[in-house]
Amino acid sequence: MLARTARTTRTASVLTAALALTTAGVNGGITGGTASAGTVEHRGIVSADPVDTTPHVLDGIVNAIALVGGTVVVGGSFSEVRDAGSTRILERANIFAYDLASGRILPDFAPDLDGPVNALAAGTSGTVYAGGAFAETGDVATPRLARLRLSDGAPVTSFRARASGGKVTSLLRHGSRLYVGGDFTHVTGVRRTALARVHAATGAVDPAFTITPGAPRGPRVKVYAMALAKDRLAVDGSFGTLDGLSRPQLGLIDVGASPAKVAPWRTDAYAAECKPTFPSYVRGLDFAPDGSYFVVVTSGGSGGPRKLCDSAARFETRARGETDPTWVNHTGGDTLYSVAVTGAAVYVGGHQRWLDNPHGRDSAGPGAVARPGIGAIHPVTGKALRWNPTRTLGIGVKAFLAHRGGLLVGSDTTRLGREYHARIGMFPLP
Repeated sequence: MLARTARTTRTASVLTAALALTTAGVNGGITGGTASAGTVEHRGIVSADPVDTTPHVLDGIVNAIALVGGTVVVGGSFSEVRDAGSTRILERANIFAYDLASGRILPDFAPDLDGPVNALAAGTSGTVYAGGAFAETGDVATPRLARLRLSDGAPVTSFRARASGGKVTSLLRHGSRLYVGGDFTHVTGVRRTALARVHAATGAVDPAFTITPGAPRGPRVKVYAMALAKDRLAVDGSFGTLDGLSRPQLGLIDVGASPAKVAPWRTDAYAAECKPTFPSYVRGLDFAPDGSYFVVVTSGGSGGPRKLCDSAARFETRARGETDPTWVNHTGGDTLYSVAVTGAAVYVGGHQRWLDNPHGRDSAGPGAVARPGIGAIHPVTGKALRWNPTRTLGIGVKAFLAHRGGLLVGSDTTRLGREYHARIGMFPLP
C-alpha cells in the first residue's frame, strides 16, 4: 500500500472524530463481534477506501471484534501481528488490541490464550469478554470464557463463569447481563444447553433465563449468533426448537419478561433443507439500529430462489403469526458469514462472488452483480448497492463491527478495498 500525504491527513481527522464519538457512547452499550446488536446508526454509506492505519494480522483468521472505549480488540486464531508501516513482528496468541485513532497495537495487552477466540464483547472498567475454544489464559484456568483487563491482559478473577462440554461461539453484553451462545452443555456446573445468561461482573448463572434450544439439526445443538434490540434477543443456530416450541434455526426471546420466554414470533423460512452437508446453514444476524427489523445471512449451497440457502434475508421484529422475509438477496452459491445493519445499509460478508443472484448456481445468473467477498444491500429494496470495495475471497468475512466512525472488518485474507490490509481493516464514514 502506497502512503499518500493527503489521504493520511484525511484518515487522521476521520479517526480523531470517530474516537471522540465512540468514547462518548460505547461503554454502556451492546458491543461485540458478529453477535453485536444493531445499536449504531449511520446516516450514509461508508467509504470504499479503507483507512491506512489499521494493523496487520499475519496468519490465521480474525473471528471477532469488540470496541472498548477507544480500543479495538481483535480475536481469532492467529499468532503474529504488526503495526501498519512497521516491519517489527509481535507475537499474540489469538487476541490483541490496538488504538482506534492511531492504529497502534497495545504493547501491554498480550494474553496467552491456548485456543481460538470465537467471540468478544466489550466490558466495563477497561475490560473485554472473550469466548472460544481455549482452556487457559497464561497459567490461569479460563475454560472457554474469560474477562480480561485491557491494561495488562490478565483475567479478572472475580468473573468466574466457565463453559464446559463444548465451545463458546457468541457473546453479547447488555448492562449487567452477559449472554453466552455456543455448543456447550454446562456453564459453571449448571446445565445450560448452548445458551445461557450470566451476571456480567461475577459470572453467576442467571436462574431467570433457562431458554433451551433443542431438536438439533446436525450432530449437536449450537447457537451460532445472537443480537439484541430492546426486549428481543434473536438467536440462530443448529436447532429446531426453543423450549419445545418449533423455531427452525431462528427464534426471538422476550428478555423483558421474568423469567425470559420464547416470543410468539416465528418463521419456517429456514425449515427447508439445503445441501446435505449443511444440515444447519444460518450464520450471522444483526438488528437495525431502531430494532424494527433484523437480517440473517446463511450458507448452505445453491438452493434456488425459493430457499434461503446462501442468502441475506430481512425479517420484521414485530410481525405477527407465521412470518416470511420482507426480502431475500441470494449470492447464487456462496456463503455469507457476517452482517452489519446500520440503517443506511446492510453490509454482508463471506466468500461470495455475487449478489442479486437468485437463479445462479455457482454462476452469475440474470441480474447478478459482482460483489467479491463484501457488499452492501439497500435495507428497503433488498437490492445490492453500488458500494463495491472488493476483498480477496478466502474463507470469508467472519467479523463486522459498525461504530460511529465507520465499519471494522475481520477476515482471513490480505486485500481489502484493493489494498493490503491483512485480516483486519476499517472503512470510514466520509
